[in-house]
Amino acid sequence: MPETAAECRTMAEIRENIDRIDRALMQLFAERWTFIGRAAEIKAGLGLKADIPARVEEVRANARENARQHGLDEAFYDDLWNSLIQHSIAYEAERLGE
Repeated sequence: MPETAAECRTMAEIRENIDRIDRALMQLFAERWTFIGRAAEIKAGLGLKADIPARVEEVRANARENARQHGLDEAFYDDLWNSLIQHSIAYEAERLGE
């Protein structure tokens, strides 16, 4: 299987690589989720709320900067990360009994 987009000669090769990358992204999201669960446990012990606005903005700013550094649409990835963050906050809030 070609390793770069430029090496792909067929749509089958393109699709194979997109599927490979999607699997890798899901693995990374699953790993990220383990840290969200642990964050809820630690927050409970510290008496912290699920939603910490300064941290939310920091994570969104990181996403925008990471997108910019990779030549990606900052607004799109900010929106994507906002959805990810809001889902994480809702999960933590439920675990924290908020």
